[in-house]
Order: sequence, then C-alpha cells, then structure tokens
Amino acid sequence: MSNFACVARCEKTAARAGTFDTRHGPVETPVFMPVGTLGTVKSLTPEELTAAGARIILGNTYHLYLRPGCEVIRRFGGLHRFMHWDHPILTDSGGFQVFSLAKLSKLSEAGYAFQSHLDGSRHLLTPEKAVEVQLCLDADIIMCLDQCLRYPAQHGEALAALELTSRWARRCKVRWQENGAAGGHLFGIVQGGMYSDLRRQSAEALMALDLPGYAVGGLSVGEPKALMMAVAADTLSLLPADRPRYVMGVGTPEDLVELVSLGADMFDCVMPTRNARNGQLFTRRGTLNICNAQHREAAGPVDETCDCYTCRHYSRAYLRHLYQCREILAHRLNTIHNLHYYINLVKKMRMAIIKGEFERFKREFYADRNNAGTHAGGKGNHHARKS
Repeated sequence: MSNFACVARCEKTAARAGTFDTRHGPVETPVFMPVGTLGTVKSLTPEELTAAGARIILGNTYHLYLRPGCEVIRRFGGLHRFMHWDHPILTDSGGFQVFSLAKLSKLSEAGYAFQSHLDGSRHLLTPEKAVEVQLCLDADIIMCLDQCLRYPAQHGEALAALELTSRWARRCKVRWQENGAAGGHLFGIVQGGMYSDLRRQSAEALMALDLPGYAVGGLSVGEPKALMMAVAADTLSLLPADRPRYVMGVGTPEDLVELVSLGADMFDCVMPTRNARNGQLFTRRGTLNICNAQHREAAGPVDETCDCYTCRHYSRAYLRHLYQCREILAHRLNTIHNLHYYINLVKKMRMAIIKGEFERFKREFYADRNNAGTHAGGKGNHHARKS
C-alpha cells in the first residue's frame, strides 16, 4: 500500500534518503515540515515559504474544523486553494489539541467529546470524524486519531491508551477506504508511553493494518532527552522499511540529526517559528539571541554561511533594532531565517546520505557547535509541541 522508495542508505547508521508521491507532488525525505496550524505558517506568505525551501507543510484538523469550518474550506475545493499553497499538506488528527486546548473534554470509546476553546460549543471528534474533516481539507497525508498521554504515565494507563489508539486506527482505515482511499495517505500513530513492550505492541497492531505510513507519537511531552531518544530508537527500529517514518513534534537541530541517524524520515516542530518570534535564531554554531547587546552594532548577517533572504539583505544590528521596537517585520525576517535553516539542514542531510557522506556531515555539524563563535548566545527549549 506504500509508494515509498528508499534511494540511498548510510552504511553505519540507519539514516536513509527516500521519496514518495502525493497528489500535489513528490515528498523527498528526510524532510522538515513547517507548522501551519491555522492554514498559514505564521507571518509568511506561501511564496516566502517556497523561497525558504518548503515543499510540504502541516495544518491542524482541530483548529480548521472549528474555524473557518469545513463548509467554508470545501467551497474553495480544499485547503490548498483556500491558502494558496500548491505543494503537499499533512494534517494532524486534532487529538493533541483536544487533549491540550479544549476547555472541557471527555474521552470514551466513541472519541473525544469537547467544548471549543473559542466559543464553548460542544463537539464530538470520533475517528471517523477526524478522517472526514481531513478529507474535506483535501490533505495529502492524513493522520489517524490517537489518544495522547501526559508524561509520566503508568504502564496500565499507557496500555489502555495504545489499545484505544489501535481500535481507533482500524475505524479510521474503514472510513478512509469507504472514500476510496483517494483522500491522501493515511498514517497510523504509534503510542505506548515510554515503555518498550508497549511501543512494540502498538507498532505491531498498526502494521497489521498495512497503512501507507507510520508516525511516532507521544514524544517531546516533558520526558528527559535521553529517554526520548531511547524510545524513538526502539520505536523506529520496529517500523517497516518500505513506509515513511514520521516523528511528530520534535525538535532541536540536534534532535533532527540524531533522529535521521536512527532512520526517521519526516519531522514537524513549532520551534523555528515560535523561537523566531521570541528573538532566537538558529545558526550552524548554535542559537543566537538577537536581543543581546552584542548585536547592537553588528554589521554581519545572522549566519555568514546562510543564503536565506534575511541573511542576504539584513544585518544583526537591524534585526535587533526591529525586535527591540516590536516591529512585525522582525517576526517575518526571523521566521524566514529559521525555517530556511531547518529545511536546509534536513536537505543537507539528504544529500549527504545520497553521496555516502552522512557520517562526515554529522561530525562537521557537531564540530561547528563545539567551535561556536561568541555571537551565538543561549539555547532554545528542546521540547516543543504544536498548538
């Protein structure tokens, strides 16, 4: 059921480069997907996203279902035309947002009963409804509804959540197939908390459904970094080699490098955009805080090796001035740079894998950070989830 093709592998790690087709064009992996929760990647136009290198973005089922609503988007023929984006879109199921944002929510076998965080209206998000909304959005990749867990979760709680997630995935597949399986690739989400035995049980239940792709969920929810990587390694090793592997909601540049080493193909995270609005810029030497006084008269760009629009045209002094003055342009220019950095970091990993140079790439990546210059001040938070 998959059209994923692996085009190159690293001999000494699990890193791989691949490709798979969607109705709006191919997806080349590894790939980073900017988060466009509300039908927009905050502060940027689609043309700016394309110029930054984006070829697939993420939208959110929960938010778009509540506002503007499926009927509005359906009149435009789907989310692509509504937001003027010609490339692939992945939509998440909405379960995490119900879990984290809804004023009141109640979980049952049927799904999530919740009150909107916008107006208090009552809704029921079932597995079938999650698929229907994503089909209405005309997403190229749609996600099964899953039960999200807080960290830490007890073994019994995690077991119950993964079993419910598995039953929901079966219902999602039925509804997807009832629509001719023509509404985009359906991905299942592996759960199981931080327990290896439960992760295996979840992966096996989902693989039995023979879905086009699989995601690793339930990470970056407050667990220690070492535990996150250990669980990711265990889970990724269980997933089939002929399907895309998507690690949801993670993370720092270092996270992406390590996860690609473990065989992950797809990523999304709000860090590039959220940190940009907070004045944190990613560079090959680490994270730069543009509000620091040392940038007040700095004539150079954020990163002298970066060819993004921001680095080609603006100094750190100007970016600091905009940020200090709370100008909207600061958010735009910072976001352009950060997304360009993330997207091209993953693209460079892809090319290194294809050329047989991934291990060299990885050594040089960490060498740049160990030899960080004085302008790169401060670290960003490594846990970041969509909201």
